[in-house]
Amino acid sequence: MTRIALLTTGGTIACTTDASGALRPTISGQQLLDAVSEHVSASVEVRDLTRLDSSAITLSELDGLIGAVHETLADPTWDAVVVTHGTDSMEDTAFALDCFHTDDRPVVLTGSQRAFDHRESDGPGNLIDALRLASDPLARCQGVLIAFGGWTIPARGAVKRHTTDLDAFLSTVPREVRRPAGLPPVPLAGTWVPVLAAWPGADRTLIDAAVTAGARGLVIEALGSGNIGPDMGAGVAAALAAGVQVVITSRVPAGAVSLSYGGTGGGATLGSLGAVSAGHLRAGQARMALVVALATGKNVAELLT
Repeated sequence: MTRIALLTTGGTIACTTDASGALRPTISGQQLLDAVSEHVSASVEVRDLTRLDSSAITLSELDGLIGAVHETLADPTWDAVVVTHGTDSMEDTAFALDCFHTDDRPVVLTGSQRAFDHRESDGPGNLIDALRLASDPLARCQGVLIAFGGWTIPARGAVKRHTTDLDAFLSTVPREVRRPAGLPPVPLAGTWVPVLAAWPGADRTLIDAAVTAGARGLVIEALGSGNIGPDMGAGVAAALAAGVQVVITSRVPAGAVSLSYGGTGGGATLGSLGAVSAGHLRAGQARMALVVALATGKNVAELLT
């Protein structure tokens, strides 16, 4: 019988509605499993790690989750790991786990758009799908996966596409792109990389403030295929000259960041100064790639696609 470790972190899948109408994560992993146990043939053991909205998960909690996954897979009697997680930062966590995933056995994330106590919660169905996917031999050697809304999405390139739709995630990365080999895990906490959004005519104020405050890297959510205003571009140039690594992504939902245009804030100019294109990755995963690169000493370009 397949043996699966279920690691829980909170999120909407574990939420109930309080007296004020707000959703709060209150449900244990065992309660989640009990709700679907009659539909699961695998042997599943639960470990509650945190009970948080995923918007509150810091790099410290992420280090704990990465450590728990690796500790589990160090035991060859486990066949797979399933992680329940909030959707707000599921794509970030999935990417980080994938960066450090060196095992053939699957790690599958899932969650829900509707709370545990919603009369039509999607949580039980998603959890059943995740456990079945983790049991499927075809999931081996695929890296970290997300099971959500009836779809299986590779961690690399996953992005939440809708705030409420039940099939909330899609992939921005073409299928032919291959995931880099996993790295040995290292602590990520303390590696500060902010994401700064551009807008037409944006100035350099936020760039300068982040550099002064000690940012080790910056992710710029640029316009179009990777362009920002001239004054913001001058700020990025100064940050690069000061040794701060910069990754350029785009606010456009899909497509590669090409860094093709000239001018002070043009992508080609920023690239010539050392900024790196995020490829097909959007802000959350581009940030996680830069955090991992800084923490491991890896060239960030090797982690981006």
